[in-house]
Amino acid sequence: MPTEAIQVITTTAERKEADAIAEALLQQRLAACVQISGPIDSSYWWNGRIETSREFVLTIKTRRELFPRLEAAILALHPYEQPEILAVAAVEVTPGYLQWLEVQTAK
Repeated sequence: MPTEAIQVITTTAERKEADAIAEALLQQRLAACVQISGPIDSSYWWNGRIETSREFVLTIKTRRELFPRLEAAILALHPYEQPEILAVAAVEVTPGYLQWLEVQTAK
């Protein structure tokens, strides 16, 4: 079965939370790379009203087959009641990057 690359996106309220999630995912080899950006401003529906907050975005590079384990790891560490965990398929990936991704993540 060929490797399928995905990017998983999640957000946190604090940079230290983002750093802790990134470190754990990398240590467990569930991610080859985690990029943290922000702060950003997010507006969203929560408990029947529109909320606005500052957040940090984690963009996690991994393999599709690792998503269930990655999701469980994020949920175990994440302080949000219902965190965003959104996987986006990579339509095209260079062969060299895909090989690097395979080597860096758990088999």
